[in-house]
Parts: sequence; structure tokens; C-alpha cells
Amino acid sequence: MNSIYHSKLIVGLGNPGRRYQFTRHNVGFEVIDKLIIRLNIKRIVEKHHALVAFGRLSDFDIILAKPLTFVNASGQSVAPIVSEFNLPLTELCVVYDDLNLDLGILRIRRAGSDGGHKGLKSIIHHLDSQDFPRLRVGIGKPADDAISHVLSEFTSEERVVIDESIEKAADALETLITDGIEAAMNKFNMRLNCCPM
Repeated sequence: MNSIYHSKLIVGLGNPGRRYQFTRHNVGFEVIDKLIIRLNIKRIVEKHHALVAFGRLSDFDIILAKPLTFVNASGQSVAPIVSEFNLPLTELCVVYDDLNLDLGILRIRRAGSDGGHKGLKSIIHHLDSQDFPRLRVGIGKPADDAISHVLSEFTSEERVVIDESIEKAADALETLITDGIEAAMNKFNMRLNCCPM
């Protein structure tokens, strides 16, 4: 039986610097920023090439991290954070953008391959495991070049959708932390290719 008191690590992927702040590739950062505001977190430090914030939610110690290594080298930051806090990988959740999902769609998974995402590939490599939860946020499929797409900003119409998805992603992570991944998947995994209700 699990103890009453846990630590949870939520890592959001993105690129540092104002140039990338509101690009599609930085959705993970935006979800972390949303949680920092919601949990009224004041303690933020820089360590292991990441901004790391510490807070509480219910009976849980929460560690939020934004790697500053640039997305494709995220594992260089995530692995030492996991090691320092001696966390089992089941207590880690990585939040990142996914161009294979329609704009705003959320997908939570317990484990799996990198799906072509270089940031996740780096984390899997440095942890030597793909057995950790992740939350994918759909950013829409590129018309042509994938790199230009992920480094572009959302249109004003898309921004409305993605802002709502960031709120829902924060909701999903709070549910994952307090009620477990099964509850979060059941509540927040949105079905693809379905008509609006």
C-alpha cells in the first residue's frame, strides 16, 4: 500500500528565452507556469540546468521543472533531477507538445516510445527507460516543415484553443497527482475524430 505522503515530479518541455516563449514547442513550459500560479509556488531555484519549483498539493510534495537545455537535450536535465530526489519513474510525468495530435487534444500515457519527439527521446536515453508517465498536448499537424511548425507561434484563433488546453492539462496533472494516472486518463484523454457534442 502506498504511503500517505509522496513526492511527484512534473517536467514541462520547452526552449528557454523570449524568442521561443509562446511557440508551439513551449506548451510544456506553459503548463508548468500554469501550475506554479495555481499552487501559489514562490520557491523556484535553478539546478541541473533547469528551473525547479517546489510546492504542495493535498498531501503531496510537488516538484515542477522546466529544463533549460533546449528541448532536444532535455534528458541531460531530467535524469539528474530524478536522481537527486530518488524518485521512482512512476512518480515522474513529462508534459510536451505533439504535432501528431490535433490542436488542443490531450493524451496521457503510462509509458511508451518517444513517438518521434526528440525531447522525449533524450529523456528516455538518459533515464535508460521509457516506463514513465507523459502528457501530450496536441499542437496540430504541420503543413510542410515540422521544425518551422514547432518553432512557430499559434495564430490568434489557435491561441484560444491552446489556452483552454493548457488549463485542462493543469487540471489533468492535478488529478494525476491526487487521484492517480488511471483517473486522469479516464477523465482527460480526449477521443480523436469525434464530432463535438
